[in-house]
Amino acid sequence: MDFSFLAKRYYRELTENVIPFWLRHSMDEAHGGYFSCLLSDGEVYDTDKFVWLQARQVWTFSMLYNQLECNPNWLDFALHGARFLEAHGRDEKGDWYFSLTRDGRPLLQPYNIFSDCFAAMAFGQLARATGSEKQREIAAVTFQRITERRGNPKGIYEKAVPGTRPLKSFALPMILCNLVLEIEDALPGELVEETIEECIREISGDFYDPGKGLLFEHVAPDGKFVNSFEGRLLNPGHAIEATWFIMDLAARKDDESLMEWAVQTMLNMLTYGWDEKYGGIYYFMDARGYPPQQLEWDQKLWWVHLEALVALLKGYAFTGEPECAIWFEKLHDYTWQHFPDPNHGEWFGYLNRQGEVLLHLKGGKWKGCFHVPRALFQCARALEQLIH
Repeated sequence: MDFSFLAKRYYRELTENVIPFWLRHSMDEAHGGYFSCLLSDGEVYDTDKFVWLQARQVWTFSMLYNQLECNPNWLDFALHGARFLEAHGRDEKGDWYFSLTRDGRPLLQPYNIFSDCFAAMAFGQLARATGSEKQREIAAVTFQRITERRGNPKGIYEKAVPGTRPLKSFALPMILCNLVLEIEDALPGELVEETIEECIREISGDFYDPGKGLLFEHVAPDGKFVNSFEGRLLNPGHAIEATWFIMDLAARKDDESLMEWAVQTMLNMLTYGWDEKYGGIYYFMDARGYPPQQLEWDQKLWWVHLEALVALLKGYAFTGEPECAIWFEKLHDYTWQHFPDPNHGEWFGYLNRQGEVLLHLKGGKWKGCFHVPRALFQCARALEQLIH
């Protein structure tokens, strides 16, 4: 692999095709915040504002300002979204709504704790750029609310009958092990270390099946397998994304055995989730080969492939495992062939199993300005590490 050429390609895609798309099309100058529902050419097709996507976009431009270039336009763009969130994003308890109207009136209650997670990330990263204690406090207070809700994230909005089939979800410890580093300077050091250790224990212990070498999306509270749709569910992209979070933690801790576990688990999930007929990574799978409950199970999604590219490059940079390089070249070719839009910039999000564009959009309720720019940046940085 030509690491230098690839690093330039990833940086160029980020700075020339992806970031300009959002700068041109997503700012709502009339009401604040961002439009996320954008067609392939940037046309706005819905004006509802999803709090977690608003926060992700604030984080993205704050992170790029902090780590790539102190571009005042990027910081102003991040502040534009942060002001909207601060004015409209929370209820009286401090929990973050799921969605708002264009002018900031709440539409959906704060049932989804991931709105809170990404709001904490956004204000934590923004505070690093501005030095604002107020923004840092928003991040810290939001994290405190997350920890208080951790045992019952949906609270009164939980649909499941309590006690019949209790399950815990992989998603929360997965995101917390990354979030806690994002806002580390706003939290007590002891809390940061405790959270890291607890997340690592849950991910590599409770959610990991050593017999299969796979990470499950749901397990019983004691970590045991539950033979149900939810209990058999695998989300290869989700698990692979988590492994690069763990790789970063293993590097921080200088823990060689944890690093080896993360790299091998990533390769296991990628091998299991790869579509041998058409290429690409399945969205959902059933651990016992039964039909998945999710009808979109065989779609190929942008974020799944991007997070896998990050994990493979980090795995190769950290360990030199040859299989990471082999898989990276294979996945790089598939991803760059199918997802980027050469006409309007940014990337398509949803392909059918055969690799054809399924939805001609660049953003919506679930896709916003986050996975594409973050992954391009992370890949470029990992490639630079390999160069040196």
